[in-house]
Formats: sequence, structure tokens, C-alpha cells
Amino acid sequence: MSRKLVIHPPLDDFRWEQVQAAAGPAQVVNAHSQDEALREIRDAQGFFGKLTPDLLAAAPQLEWVQSPTASLEHFLFPELVAHPCRLSNMRGLFSDVIAEHVLGMMLCFTRNLHTYVRQQQAGHWSPVGGEETRASFTTGPGEISELDRRHRSLADCSLGVVGVGSIGAEICRRGAAFGMPILGVDPVVRQVRGVLEAVWPVERLPELLEASDFVVVAAPHTPETERWFRRPHYQRMRRSAVLINIGRGAIVPLDELTAALDEGLIAGAGLDVFETEPLPPEHPLWRNPNVILTPHVAGMSRRIPQRHLETLLENVRRFAVGQDPVNLVDKSRWF
Repeated sequence: MSRKLVIHPPLDDFRWEQVQAAAGPAQVVNAHSQDEALREIRDAQGFFGKLTPDLLAAAPQLEWVQSPTASLEHFLFPELVAHPCRLSNMRGLFSDVIAEHVLGMMLCFTRNLHTYVRQQQAGHWSPVGGEETRASFTTGPGEISELDRRHRSLADCSLGVVGVGSIGAEICRRGAAFGMPILGVDPVVRQVRGVLEAVWPVERLPELLEASDFVVVAAPHTPETERWFRRPHYQRMRRSAVLINIGRGAIVPLDELTAALDEGLIAGAGLDVFETEPLPPEHPLWRNPNVILTPHVAGMSRRIPQRHLETLLENVRRFAVGQDPVNLVDKSRWF
């Protein structure tokens, strides 16, 4: 008996043709409506798209679900978590792209590029940490001027990565390429081969915070990480440290981050994800000169759509012959 896969919402013609070819003898239904999906899923073993409680309840033979996203906080629901079907996601597609975004933010902070871009708009020449001309910064032998002190190299900064999955591991690799000392915590990963021989358990996060010049949140949104970064975390961090969040906005409550910045508990922040998106125009973070904000674009790249399709096609091929999919997740842990 051939296996059956239901897709809803439907794919465009280009992707639909490739999925059909990858499925081989398996039957694939590109359902154009919720009603059609409800009818067709009754004897289906696989599903790709946005699964709802109604669809799951109508699918007594369901064995495998493919999420179209890497994050699962908006995909999972209690009945799906309890269901015996396997779930796979789209993790691993964004690692290099997001790591480059993080490195860009760190370079902005070490070289003050975000400040100089703003000054350029005003036609204002003023080196950070000094006066109007470089002649003012002469120092004696062995002395370090304030100008030099305020223009750092990444190799002189330590990097702490919170969540060393595929994205966090790539951030570690890119940081190591710049000569940065690396620390990492993760509930599962214990090593980034060739870069970080010992990833600490999450219980050692306080040590990471105390030792890092840059703290990068690359963790997923899970029940354990929701509203995770609070005042005690900032109190552990160095006053010169910068927090960068490219994980999920729900991990870093913006009111507590704003307070930490205002009180000088940390020196700056780089955010690509936010509790509320878009960030309201009246929010004070927009006007903080020590903050870099980007509108949830760290994962954007012309490379991503093709990788997304390749992952889907690989799992459709595996489904057709009864093999396990790539990127299986633990539904109870949301990753």
C-alpha cells in the first residue's frame, strides 16, 4: 500500500512539481482548502504545513509531521505534543547567515561603527573617546589612550553563547576565526568540534555571564526559556558587556533589558528579535545610542528558500520509503 502525504496550505506550482517527483510512488495531495485537507488527511500518514487540532483529530493514521519553520512555539499545541507522530522542523538552514549578522553587530560595537554611521548623517567628525583631532591622542611609551581603549579588537573580547545548537555553534566558529575566547552553555550539546571542547550545562550560565564581553542568546523559545533573561542575569554581567539576541524575543523581556541599560548594568545591546514585533515606535530602545536594532532579518538570505526546499524534498523521499526524517525534534521540549 502506498503512503500518503497531505500538504496544506498548498505549495506553488514550482515546489509542487518537485515534491511530486521526490515522493515517487507515494500519493501527495496539495490541499487548497481546509475542508479538502480535512477530507484527505483521514487516511494520510504524513503532513506538511500548518497542522491544526481539527486536522490532527481527523488523522488516525498520522505518523509524521513536517513543520515549515525552525521555531516551534507557534506550531505546537498540547494534542500534537501528546500524539505519537514524529515531528521534524527546518533547523540548520540559517546558521551561517545568522552568525554573520551577529558578527556584524559585534564589529559595530567594537569599532563604534553604529555611532559613526549616525555621525555621518550629521556631518559630524568626532572620534569616540577623544577630541576633534587625532593629534590630541599622543601618549607616552606603554600608555593606552582613551581613543585606543574605545576602539577594541574582537580578539580582545570574550564571547559567551547561550544555546549552542546549529546557529550557536556557527557563531562560536565565526568568533573563534576572529581569535575570540569562546564559552557556551546548552542543555544538550557538549562540544563544538575544533572550537569548543567543553560546552557547559545551563546551570553554569552565571559563570558564562561573568566571563563574557559579548553574550549572544541563540536559544529557542521553550517553556524553560520564556522571559528567561531578567535582572539577576544583568547583575552577573560585566558593566562593559553587550547582550545580543538573535534567538527569540520572548527570551529577553524588554522592560528588564531597558532598565539594565538605563542603570548601566550592561553597556549595550543588539536585538534582531523582540517580545513585541514590530517594536512600537515610542519604545525607548529606538533612541538608545548604545543599542542596535534590526527588524527580525538576521535569517534573511537568497540562500534560504533553496535550502528550505531541499530539506522538504529530502524528508519527502524518506517518507516515501519509510525512513526517519532529518531534523527530528523532541515535541515536549520544543526543539
